[in-house]
Amino acid sequence: MTFPVSKSIGLAVIFAVAIACSSTPAENKSSDSKELILSSTKEPTEKESGMAWIPGGKFTMGTNEVDAYDAEKPAVDLKVDGFWMDTHEVTNAEYTEFTEATGYVTIAERKPDWEELKLQVPPGTPKPHDSLLVAGSMVFTPPAIAVPTDDISRWWSWVIGANWRHPEGPGSDLIGRENHPVVHMAFDDAKAYTEWAGKRLPTEIEWEFAARGGMNGKRFAWGDELHPNGQFLANTFQGNFPNENLATDGFVGTSPIKTFAPNTFGLYDMIGNVWELTDDWFDALKYARLAGQAPKLDATMNPCYNPNNPFAQERVIKGGSYLCAANYCVNYRPSARQGHSFDSGTSNVGFRCVKTPTSKTLSLNH
Repeated sequence: MTFPVSKSIGLAVIFAVAIACSSTPAENKSSDSKELILSSTKEPTEKESGMAWIPGGKFTMGTNEVDAYDAEKPAVDLKVDGFWMDTHEVTNAEYTEFTEATGYVTIAERKPDWEELKLQVPPGTPKPHDSLLVAGSMVFTPPAIAVPTDDISRWWSWVIGANWRHPEGPGSDLIGRENHPVVHMAFDDAKAYTEWAGKRLPTEIEWEFAARGGMNGKRFAWGDELHPNGQFLANTFQGNFPNENLATDGFVGTSPIKTFAPNTFGLYDMIGNVWELTDDWFDALKYARLAGQAPKLDATMNPCYNPNNPFAQERVIKGGSYLCAANYCVNYRPSARQGHSFDSGTSNVGFRCVKTPTSKTLSLNH
């Protein structure tokens, strides 16, 4: 896989988008279904505006589906304490309020720092010309015709001037998209917002538990059928990816929050719309390590492990996006996961927040 030098600034992002999207898992049903054991602790008496209480409990994380991506295997039994979670992804309007209050400038709006960037590419990679080290981000740019899906540079482009305020680059804006999820979010951009809001990013375990909505071991967030009774329950890609988006679900790009029905925990868009950042470093063998099938990761060398990008410094993203398609990248499932360069954004990555309850009596009953 090769990319023109003008893409070198977004090289870490390219690898992050590619991982787990090189083949398509079959639509087989999960065999991991077990009874979900919810925590017996009660919802805190103090409420959190705009957030849903996630009770915590024991559940099966990951999957043993034969054709699932390797990074989501094997299924492991875990537990999580109760927590609060935003009912929807952080919107453009909410992020605008944050930046107006703090003056924060996102990573995509800043000139790239070559000293930081070169740590994520092979040693000896030549420094791009200064004219290329300008603010920008990765934007999905669909080709006009059908193309082979072995080279993602055919539909991902480094666009100078692209950022959360200008999702497709100069000339685009947020008018009419105030209620859409904010995109082009790097990890620090999301982290800064959560700290301002008095919240935090979810761990990967918390995110997957919440996405399952109490339906343990199911393939999707609502069961084992993608479109039960012909209903669209998430914003994904219909048609031949990457060139032909039929938009049968009503959307080519992002959709407004709360467009589709929430899961049983009251959470919207846990599947599709935009990928969501978590607080965890990406480890392709995480589940195998948890199951005792792989050695412990030596985090002193690198807290992240991605065999397809040995210099990666990536955070876990979950949930898939409006670009996940049946013919290419079936990541609109709770167990799906991939790495995303911590210092970069793309036009399909956002986030939501969680909050730990203040009560000390909310730990899981065993």
